[in-house]
Amino acid sequence: MDIPHSFHEKLINCFGIQGEKWLELLEVRTNEIAKKWDLTLGDPVANLSYNYVNNVTDKNNEPYILKMGLPGFDFQNEVRTVELYDGVGCVRVIQADTENGAMLLEKLQPGQMLSDMENEREVIQTFCDVWQAIRRPLPETGEFPTITNWATAFGRYRSMYPANDGPIPNEHIEMAEAYIKEIMQTSTDIQLLHGDLHHENILYSTERGWLAIDPKGVGGDAHFDLVSFMINHLLNKPNPRELLKLRVELICDQLKLNREKLLKAAVGLATLYACWGVEDKDPEWKNTHQCVLWFDELLNA
Repeated sequence: MDIPHSFHEKLINCFGIQGEKWLELLEVRTNEIAKKWDLTLGDPVANLSYNYVNNVTDKNNEPYILKMGLPGFDFQNEVRTVELYDGVGCVRVIQADTENGAMLLEKLQPGQMLSDMENEREVIQTFCDVWQAIRRPLPETGEFPTITNWATAFGRYRSMYPANDGPIPNEHIEMAEAYIKEIMQTSTDIQLLHGDLHHENILYSTERGWLAIDPKGVGGDAHFDLVSFMINHLLNKPNPRELLKLRVELICDQLKLNREKLLKAAVGLATLYACWGVEDKDPEWKNTHQCVLWFDELLNA
């Protein structure tokens, strides 16, 4: 089995010994699931993140996607979320084995990512269409985490740097924490959020149009579900600060959102992403924190 070094390193940095043990069993578990579901394994996808994702075909030579992840709450939660979307605005799940961390998904063809589209205004419009398509109330039953639960990571960050000597100043942490608390306490519409809706998690299907993949499944105000997209594919573009401002303005205009609330959500959640990056030893945290500073500038302009 071809396991890229970058994927191996990311799993170890994020999950430690648990990730190492999972990687050791990955090939065996994947082959067992392929046999159980009568699948023929193909090549893995190019952009592996925290799950091992294989192209597969069934006994009728129909193409699907086999996703293998660490068994546990997060994987179960993703399966539950995809099932709730039920193919509306999101990829469909065909079958799942949460005990072994396996999920068989429809294959979106040609599977073009939103990041392949060049016109920024068209990209934003497409993103907004998918964002609107997956709006759902948070189910009263189920154990979905909330943005408030996610924000407990701020406490972990402060415990890592009790002398306020971390790469992100504690006053930034406190500001982000306050914004998240304010939005969550005052929101009148807590929804089921995708939790990671960005360019690589929106794919094109000839049959069904643009659809979301890889939802995290988290409860929160809908403004939080815009942040991953706004900071993605930004720092590699000409004049990223102005591009970020354009994204904020166009999203607020197209979705009729409160600009101040969106920027507070962005400062809060992007700071949380940066903290996770520091925790996972991901150097991209610096780019994420730069976006936080720009969001804060826009908020206080």
